[in-house]
Amino acid sequence: MAKIIIDKERCKGCLLCINACPKGLIKKSSQLNKRGLNYAEFKESDECAGCAMCAVICPDCCIEVYK
Repeated sequence: MAKIIIDKERCKGCLLCINACPKGLIKKSSQLNKRGLNYAEFKESDECAGCAMCAVICPDCCIEVYK
């Protein structure tokens, strides 16, 4: 089981990670960060394989993947 952590304050809401996740485990938050942007958030799930595609595509290095 893998887990990802998204730094919501650094996230600018480009949401590239949503399309990069093959399991569809990342979604756009309905909440806003301190910059007033909707950030990406991880849906807690045992399905995450830890492929790190989300972290690779993130232009601001906001995502950490743990296996």
